[in-house]
Amino acid sequence: MKVEQFVMAYEAEQDRLRALLPEGFTSLRPVLRLNGEIWNGDTPYLELNTPVEGQGKRGWINVAHWEADSGLTFTREGKSVTFRLPFLTITYTPVGAEGGCPAEKDNDGCFFPGEAFRPAESITVNKEFCDCRFRWDFPKGKAGGESTGVTLPAYPTEPKIQYPRGELNAESAAAIPCNQVLGSYMVVFERE
Repeated sequence: MKVEQFVMAYEAEQDRLRALLPEGFTSLRPVLRLNGEIWNGDTPYLELNTPVEGQGKRGWINVAHWEADSGLTFTREGKSVTFRLPFLTITYTPVGAEGGCPAEKDNDGCFFPGEAFRPAESITVNKEFCDCRFRWDFPKGKAGGESTGVTLPAYPTEPKIQYPRGELNAESAAAIPCNQVLGSYMVVFERE
């Protein structure tokens, strides 16, 4: 299957992320990540994740994911690709600058609560950097942001505020403001 993968990460308050995680998981960095995919040129998929450690592994925990049957659509306008849900719009525009392969040293894979752990894929092709802008549109969550043309690191923060436990879902995550977009890229590869 041919996969066009579009990835964007943004910084969000880590204490608020900690309050959403299920028991047994620890937040690694103050990051939320949106991964959009187009399968074989016509089928969209989108997921929201945050980096965690749990069950003896390091990787990402899936906050939510959507396919076409949940209202997810995508459009192309020139080089730009926009994914839309009733409560989210995110646009990626490749800028022509290439970087190394997107492999992460501390990524064993993705935890999908209530489902099996999915090991990380081996992607060896280079990525192309993108400009990106996004906007959540939930009644209590309107986080949004735009990339600045650079890739920025995200460093863990010491706990300061203990928020009440919340539910790990897209609306709770969207209520955490975006401090800054950390970076965005796309990569095209074959998935077996």
